[in-house]
Amino acid sequence: MPLRRIGAGLRAELWAKLESFNPGGSVKDRAGLWMVLDAEQRVDLDGRILLDATSGNTGIALALAAAVRGHAVELCMPDKIAAERRRIAAAFGATVTVTDPLAGSDGAILRARELARDPKYVYLDQYANPANPLAHAETTGPELWEQTGGRISHFVAGVGTSGTVVGVSRALRPRGVRIVAVQPDDALHGIEGWKHMATAIRPVIWDETCADEHRTVRTEDAVAMAKRLAREEGIFSGPSGGGAVAAAVAVAREHAGLVVALLADGGERYLSTPLWE
Repeated sequence: MPLRRIGAGLRAELWAKLESFNPGGSVKDRAGLWMVLDAEQRVDLDGRILLDATSGNTGIALALAAAVRGHAVELCMPDKIAAERRRIAAAFGATVTVTDPLAGSDGAILRARELARDPKYVYLDQYANPANPLAHAETTGPELWEQTGGRISHFVAGVGTSGTVVGVSRALRPRGVRIVAVQPDDALHGIEGWKHMATAIRPVIWDETCADEHRTVRTEDAVAMAKRLAREEGIFSGPSGGGAVAAAVAVAREHAGLVVALLADGGERYLSTPLWE
């Protein structure tokens, strides 16, 4: 989708890729499905439980894929995440284990590692699972190229597990597309799904060299842009989408071409948070 109002007056065209149109409502549907299918090929899942730590969207994606494929799934989620995400995952049949809100996604990871010692679990570990970036190398990247008619010059996305950035980089960097990875500017941020890598447990799949530029965004700027997207472009996004567009505006101000920001999910998952109060 072109962002005609927010992108007005910039050097580059500004577009948004709306991942909220995936079946489970977020970009994580891609990695979730790929990881479940990969587990089916590697492990006998009969009678076992798929396990992962998540800040919400991957949990929903895994619960959806597991429901379709006939598997049980248990998710470790920090208590601070928006209630909507926890409830949607439970609606698809997932068992949710709530972890310390102050420990964030890292606390959920540590709890999942403890549970994974029990052989009844198959720990998918989205932060280390090669199927995560592979999903984006095989779907997201090629879609971006096709949907822009090969005109995309810059791809901008936030870093959480890093699967999106790493996978899209594999698909589009060889075609000359510049990859821009975005993180929160502070450890105590409010952009759900993103990691401040300097203070977080580093995902095994993360590779800084996959990006041509690394930028940071303040939570306040991400929230403000999410509200602008709704009121000026008619796009209902979460705070991470706002953060990606805020960074993409800066890129489009500095460079010519066609800049695409990836909006990971929709704003309906944050209605219970201060974002929309």
